Amino acid sequence: MTDKEPVVDFATDWDHTDPQWVSNPYPIWEDLRARCPVAHTERYGGGWFPTTHEVVSAIANDTEHFTSRQVVVSKNKFPENAPPAPMGAAPPITSDPPFHQVARRLLLPAFAPGPVHALEPQIRALCREHLDNLEGRELIDAGVEYAQFIPPGVISHMLGFPPEDGDRFRDFVHIVLDLIDLDPEVRGPMLLPMAEYFTEQIEDHIANPRDDLTSYLLNVDVNGQKLAPEHVRGSMVLILIAGIDTTWSAIGSSLWHLATHPDDLARLVNEPDLMALAVEEFLRFYAPVTMARLVKEDMDYAGCPMKKDDWILLGFPAANRDPAAFKDADKFIIDRAVNRHAAFGLGIHRCAGSNLARLELRVALEEFIKRYPTFEIDESNDVTWAQGQVRGPRRIPMRVC
Repeated sequence: MTDKEPVVDFATDWDHTDPQWVSNPYPIWEDLRARCPVAHTERYGGGWFPTTHEVVSAIANDTEHFTSRQVVVSKNKFPENAPPAPMGAAPPITSDPPFHQVARRLLLPAFAPGPVHALEPQIRALCREHLDNLEGRELIDAGVEYAQFIPPGVISHMLGFPPEDGDRFRDFVHIVLDLIDLDPEVRGPMLLPMAEYFTEQIEDHIANPRDDLTSYLLNVDVNGQKLAPEHVRGSMVLILIAGIDTTWSAIGSSLWHLATHPDDLARLVNEPDLMALAVEEFLRFYAPVTMARLVKEDMDYAGCPMKKDDWILLGFPAANRDPAAFKDADKFIIDRAVNRHAAFGLGIHRCAGSNLARLELRVALEEFIKRYPTFEIDESNDVTWAQGQVRGPRRIPMRVC
């Protein structure tokens, strides 16, 4: 957090790092949806925040008026040396058509159902390993000592990175997604170690090829040519950052929910076949990800006077709680049968790793409740939440038995 003026009215001055938003954004979004469905701010150089499913979906599907070249709101819309559109810094999520289609198609085989489901034994073993480390204790932190370890272990295996570098990966996530309030001259140098790390990994894979996603990206052929180095590096950054923080947050939010809703926990323990539906409802109700766009040209859109290069923060989590799109949208219904949520985004940038995220979330929950069929929040310590565009609990103090 930085010393900023607190928000008085989120309709005209929203800030997704404001303590009110970080601790509990849902009442804010409900209020905005009722009186100002597309909120405005002058912070971060100006931006808009749509809260209805209709407008979020429309913008997410509109590549004519909005560009994806920057997807993380910060004080620096135009970082030096960033690859320009249509590639962007982290293809395909920062890519515009038609380049986007090429970049996305390259990654889809690695995240198809078959290769992803083959990872289940490894993910289950990883979960059990970290649960074994908690053996014999009554008080644990399910965020710090469990949830944060699962996605880095999976992603490092896929990319062929050293598994012991998990702390570095979480540090990269923190710099990219949490420290957006820092001035560019402060935050920019903090990103250099990440760039150096990825260069080292690329060099090591060139010298020592193996069967992993990094070697695949280095060797894949597109129209008779290898990928540009900045394309390879950017895709690796995307897979690491997005693959870690989003699923870490989803696992943490789901465990927090079960620790505070004993009836839902009891149903999952006693009715394990509910897990598939429960996973989708966790994703809908606690969708972790908001994603940014930039306005291409001055225009009026949804009644808003948008200016070129204004931010658009797509409120996928807010859309998931829109009563116009979901029956009883403000209620967590563990066996909700109809659930076409937007947790993985909408439009051409819908998350390519959704199969993997679902698998990690399901297995992490199954193993945790198998080990601890009852647990609750330890009220003597605070639950803390991440700020920025990926929201999830970081500390989840629990009493387990």
